[in-house]
Amino acid sequence: MTAPEAGRGIGIGQRVAEETTTFGFPRDTFRILHVSTGNVCRSPITERLTRHFVAERLGVLGGGLIVESAGTWGHEGAPMEANAETVLAEFGADASGFFGRELLDEHVIRADLVLTATRDHRAQVISMGHSAGLRTFTLKEFTRLVRAIDPATLPPLDDGVVTRARALVRAAAALRGWLLAPTAEADEVHDPYGAPLPFFRSVGDEIHQALDPVVTALTGVPARA
Repeated sequence: MTAPEAGRGIGIGQRVAEETTTFGFPRDTFRILHVSTGNVCRSPITERLTRHFVAERLGVLGGGLIVESAGTWGHEGAPMEANAETVLAEFGADASGFFGRELLDEHVIRADLVLTATRDHRAQVISMGHSAGLRTFTLKEFTRLVRAIDPATLPPLDDGVVTRARALVRAAAALRGWLLAPTAEADEVHDPYGAPLPFFRSVGDEIHQALDPVVTALTGVPARA
């Protein structure tokens, strides 16, 4: 609590209610959780590219935005696949300090938005409960929905990236039943585990194309030409 806040005479109970979410986590943060299977290929690429693209647009990854990842069969403590690191380096993104995590209840509880690689991952996250259904999408599903949202209907970035992000998720959830995928495959990012570098590059490009409109909607800033 800052000095100005200390002088407002807010009771402890009132202050906690104002500063925390339903699950007891800060209201001034927005957590994006990327989920794949092993958390060594797709979700690490998506996590680090999200951080990189947000920082490119805003100058820094901050404003309460937290980007994480985990795997439904996560290789706990494992390093990122070498080809995934190479793909990230080619995008100029930072792959350092990454370790795989197994998806836990606490990750889902804390997340404001869960983006999965496939529909099966989405189903697994939702089956964990925690009212995750309205905030869990496949990455490509979320991209499709975001493209249909008029940016003018979202709060301006002056209101904070957290406020804008929460509004974006609500708008996407409202559209889900009205904007279906053209095919089942359209919502999938296939697993490159064990594949050669060219396949990793194609998956990286696929993730990049899906992330670009999402990050633009989150930040209100388009990618640099």
